[in-house]
Amino acid sequence: MHIRFTKMQGAGNDFVVLDETQGRLGLTPAQYRFLADRHFGVGADQILTVRPSPAEGIDFEYVIHNADGGEVQQCGNGARCFARFVRDKGLTDKDTIRVQTRGGVIAPRLTPDGRVTVDMGRPRFEPAEVPFDASGLAPVPQGSGQKWPLALAGQAQAAPVLVAIASMGNPHAVQIVDDVDTAPVLQTGPLIESHPRFPERVNAGFLQIVNRAHVRLRVFERGVGETLACGSGACAAVACGIRLGLLDNEVLLDARGGQLTIAWSGQSADSVFMTGPATTVFEGQIDIPQDLL
Repeated sequence: MHIRFTKMQGAGNDFVVLDETQGRLGLTPAQYRFLADRHFGVGADQILTVRPSPAEGIDFEYVIHNADGGEVQQCGNGARCFARFVRDKGLTDKDTIRVQTRGGVIAPRLTPDGRVTVDMGRPRFEPAEVPFDASGLAPVPQGSGQKWPLALAGQAQAAPVLVAIASMGNPHAVQIVDDVDTAPVLQTGPLIESHPRFPERVNAGFLQIVNRAHVRLRVFERGVGETLACGSGACAAVACGIRLGLLDNEVLLDARGGQLTIAWSGQSADSVFMTGPATTVFEGQIDIPQDLL
């Protein structure tokens, strides 16, 4: 199968973008894995697919596959690239679009400075909405939020890690660390990602508070591993930090791949807004084998 693609990145979180507005490609999970493979395919953290409007009042459908071939609900950095792609390709002339994802409807907006702001929807903190199995656990209250003790496999002698949980249409577990550079992201990230208390697995965030308006973040993403940036993870981390009483309502966030601005009122009914870059890297064509397993 011969297909065209666009390679994009947002704060270092990189994507292969596919246009299915004229028809479905019908790719299998193995073929998505091939595209994401940095040695044999194009290379990407996620594969983003643009599909036509699925309903009245919606401009496009936005489908996300992780590097492991699994479909997921949300990708915030990808949403910014999605908006830039449909505008640059002439698929819309709107500055603000409404996009259907598996995690709900989002509304990316192109700003005059070339960045993209995304209304990421409201954060959800109830365990059942994440989802998170809180049975038998006693949360530790802080501010208007709480942290949950999480015992990690193979670390029975160590104290449980305390995580704040949130859903931005996909699940996140955020822990506060003194320094993201020395945090055990690659050691404990996989243990949190696949922890049995998260039935859909989880994105593991490691959040360093620089001051009330400035944070640093690393994220071990489910189905991907650590990435240079995670937009939904940034939103979840800042929302958790605000709930815990640690952050102001607008925060500059340093990811390893660049800076994002995250804003949330702290009110449960209000959306989180994320602003950051979205850049086309190159365009190309590739032959995808049909017999991949």
